[in-house]
Amino acid sequence: MSILKLKPSCKDYLWGGNRLKEEYGKAYDGDVLAETWELSCHPDGPSYIVNGAYAGKTLQQYIDGEGKEVLGTHCRRFRDFPILTKFIDAKDNLSIQVHPDNRYALENEGQYGKTEMWYVMDAGKDAFLYYGFKQEISKEEFEKRIEEDTLLEVLNAVPVQKGDVLFIESGTIHAIGKNILIAEIQQNSNVTYRVYDYGRVGKDGKKRDLHIEKALAVTNRVPIVKDKSSYPHVADCDYFTVDKLNLDGKVMKKMEGNVSEESFASILFLDGTGTISDDKEQLTFQKGDSFFLTAGSGNYTIEGSCDALITTIREKAAPVRIGIDIGGTDTKIGLVDIHQKIIVSETIKTDASRAPEAVIAQIAETTLALLKKQGISFDQCVGVGVGVPGTIDRKNGVVRYSNNIEWENVAIVKQLSEYFPLPIRIANDADCAALGEAVAGAGKDYQDVIMLTLGTGVGGGIILDGNIFTGKAVGGSELGHIVIVEDGEPCTCGRKGCLEAYASATALIRDANRATGKNLTPQEIFDAAQNGDNVLKEIVDLYIRRLGIGIVNFVNIFRPQLVLLGGGLSAQGKTLTAPLYEMMKEGCFGKEKSELPELAIAALGNRAGMIGAASLI
Repeated sequence: MSILKLKPSCKDYLWGGNRLKEEYGKAYDGDVLAETWELSCHPDGPSYIVNGAYAGKTLQQYIDGEGKEVLGTHCRRFRDFPILTKFIDAKDNLSIQVHPDNRYALENEGQYGKTEMWYVMDAGKDAFLYYGFKQEISKEEFEKRIEEDTLLEVLNAVPVQKGDVLFIESGTIHAIGKNILIAEIQQNSNVTYRVYDYGRVGKDGKKRDLHIEKALAVTNRVPIVKDKSSYPHVADCDYFTVDKLNLDGKVMKKMEGNVSEESFASILFLDGTGTISDDKEQLTFQKGDSFFLTAGSGNYTIEGSCDALITTIREKAAPVRIGIDIGGTDTKIGLVDIHQKIIVSETIKTDASRAPEAVIAQIAETTLALLKKQGISFDQCVGVGVGVPGTIDRKNGVVRYSNNIEWENVAIVKQLSEYFPLPIRIANDADCAALGEAVAGAGKDYQDVIMLTLGTGVGGGIILDGNIFTGKAVGGSELGHIVIVEDGEPCTCGRKGCLEAYASATALIRDANRATGKNLTPQEIFDAAQNGDNVLKEIVDLYIRRLGIGIVNFVNIFRPQLVLLGGGLSAQGKTLTAPLYEMMKEGCFGKEKSELPELAIAALGNRAGMIGAASLI
């Protein structure tokens, strides 16, 4: 089933009339029908499916059952269903109101903000609506006029007639006037701040609440310049693209369209009758009907006489991804563009002695401040990727266990979602570093890459066919925890003899201390070995042999095209790669007769984790 007919939820706000029942056939028993939510996955008013296997179910239940693929690839950047489509019958004036943007709404309401468009279906004589201010006013004047009931004097009253279109960005003060019938396409939000309501009372006999403080915080107090840049569309923004269909039933009586894998199509019939069909089915329509066509469903045909609005979701313009690399000592936050370049980054101390909630809150707040400083809105962001050390449940967005930052069962995606109205994905930090190198660093010309990060521990990432390999179980690959010495040195994981217990910087420092009684840095150890210190040369040679055993094992299992070394110790360059390559030639199955991988040093340094995390989106 690719063409779904929808039944709306109905709203009985006090300013509504009865035209949607009487003229558009909306089934409703109440006295007043102000709005019908025709295409909606919002919990305050879902739309329901009329036909097919999901008849009687909500649209959201259909999406949950069939998968988000039915929405299309352009919708991957949205955490929730992106839009909400309504019919609005304003028998009386609506309140003067304003909608917040995503950032403010998420921080204060826990849901998206709202940008919307209005298509005037019908309007009475002398009908008008309010759209912004006549002239710029100060915040103080705005507040004073609200208090003194003189706000209407400075609002821009716009006369309207059938066919007019207005685009209302978040932050624009506005109101629909009486005797106007409107089709509205908006962000999937129900956040409205009222600032003036004509002194009306609700069903409880009390005046309806005003939201003055919040409105003062979000309202754009300068006149709105009407933008004609949507041409050839009726409206076009990062949230929705709306096109107008007109069939007169004579010269133009048929339209053939195509629904690609990029986006679903919503078709809202404003008037007329006819049929909508694909190669499997044909459905009739009349004015007021709403249809949802699934992404990738292909060709469809509309025949008859009608006006309709067709809404799709386009690709975001100049998208930015947020890449967060959480480490035991530092957390690095980067804003990454479509060319895998970091626009700007910031590093903060992780301070894992704090509760995970506090660490996550600081990361989120720092990221928000970075976006604000760069003038980048949520509208430009397509998602957040996070690399975290430890065992990661990518599907459920949970850090199961991380000994580096002492986290256990931390629902990081859920917590970050309180700050970001965006898709959020997580992976092991070493996997992210490997992915970063594979898409933008030393591995960008290869599809199959193994990367080892040699630092406080030994991390590892496996990229096969250009994607992170994690297997089917939670946690993914832990290359640092293969045993290379039976019953060997204790490892941080609780076992003995792991690669991490021999090939990490911690292990190198430990072995040098045992041999010399001195606390030396890795660089001091390598420098002394190269300058003739025989004791430390033995330590370094043993370190390289242990590391080589692990690398040979990985090559024999995965047969990658490239092995990369990252982390602090990789700075030793050829001092490591030359002997390690000789070990590969000698130890890999088939030796030089097989196709040995390249061996190189990672190129991105501490940027790899941020770029790789961003590439999860």
